[in-house]
Amino acid sequence: MDTNRLSKKIEDILNAQVTKEAEAAQIYLSYGCWADSKGYGGIANYFFRHSGEERNHMMKVMQYIMERGGEVKISAIKAPPKSPKNLQDCFEKTFQHEVDNTTAIYEIVNLAHDEKDWATYNFAQWFVKEQIEEEKLVMDLLDKLKIAGGPKASDESLFNLDKYLGEAPDEVPLAREASVDKPE
Repeated sequence: MDTNRLSKKIEDILNAQVTKEAEAAQIYLSYGCWADSKGYGGIANYFFRHSGEERNHMMKVMQYIMERGGEVKISAIKAPPKSPKNLQDCFEKTFQHEVDNTTAIYEIVNLAHDEKDWATYNFAQWFVKEQIEEEKLVMDLLDKLKIAGGPKASDESLFNLDKYLGEAPDEVPLAREASVDKPE
């Protein structure tokens, strides 16, 4: 008896999201390494924490596919993009990455709606809310960098921004609730 409750299209788009989340984890990991190499320990810590968060998102999607009787397909991921030119470039690339991920989540929501797959539609709402928070978090970083002077920020301003990010708790409560052991 076939117990898969996901259509092929839904299973495929969810598996594509698994890959996107794995790629996001690698991108944030690479940005963390870049930040650390530039002496931005706090910013590196921010990206390392978010790398783990993206991995938790990947696990959440994988668990959902399995709970619905589908098959998770792990595929190769792309290499992270080249290192940023500076902190402004890094935060702008991070924001664009989050916007791209939001678009992918919306595609899942739209397909689930079209197929009247209300379980997947409901599941995806967590990610819709999460993306609002992720985009806002990066917009706040861009605003803080702008106040510090943007690409022409002084060393003192960048030191303070780095210190702030190193000491700041995660501002995304939903992300903190998710883990590899308990992705819900």
